[in-house]
Amino acid sequence: MKMHGLGNDFVVIDARAGGRAVDADLARAMGDRHRGVGFDQLAVIRDHDAADVELLFWNSDGSTAGACGNATRCIAAWEMARRGVGTLTLRTERGGLQARAEGALTSVNMGPPILDWREIPLAREVCTLHLPVPGDPAATGMGNPHMTFFVPDAEAVDLASFGPAHEHHPLYPERTNVQVASLIAPERLRMRVWERGAGITLASGSSSCAVAVAAARRGITGRRVTLVLDGGEIAIDWREDGVWMTGPTAHVFDGVWHG
Repeated sequence: MKMHGLGNDFVVIDARAGGRAVDADLARAMGDRHRGVGFDQLAVIRDHDAADVELLFWNSDGSTAGACGNATRCIAAWEMARRGVGTLTLRTERGGLQARAEGALTSVNMGPPILDWREIPLAREVCTLHLPVPGDPAATGMGNPHMTFFVPDAEAVDLASFGPAHEHHPLYPERTNVQVASLIAPERLRMRVWERGAGITLASGSSSCAVAVAAARRGITGRRVTLVLDGGEIAIDWREDGVWMTGPTAHVFDGVWHG
């Protein structure tokens, strides 16, 4: 299946039906936008004893990802409609997640943010709210690592060079997603994102959560905020039980892979 959340696009394989096992070679082949299908991330659905479904994620460069918020929302929306239910439990590398239908939108609790430098992980002990990096970024873990820069104008940043220059920063042994964000109105942020293993994407769910958490920690916004991404708007609510993300989803088409 091809799906997207705010233009952040995915290939979803329902492995509960069997078929070829996914590996790095398959992820790279399918992720090629000229010779394959093309995606920001590949998601695999599996059965799980302690949840309704388990999800595994791959980047288009063949590397794995621990979390993918928009793919989680897309799959949750599809699975809830298929089952005729309004709630769902999912298992990812982050652990157990909850999803629920909100009318035409879908909400997923991405779990509590990771703020300890060891768990993000970072290479050494530093203040995660103010990294010792030019531009004064913040570090947040949401199942994958993030580096968030608050800038006067997110539109003015040359993300094509800025993103890869920071994705491989030595503070991040597992690489990092990179975001630039600027306050455009009360409780409203303009955000652009460079995803590790994928490059510039129109949206990113885990990055949206990371930016909202960093903004709240810095006192730039409260804990409920709307993010304006290249692909549209998403609402983030950092609650006591975790970071809830609410937005639209789209199921584009189904296909058969013959590669």
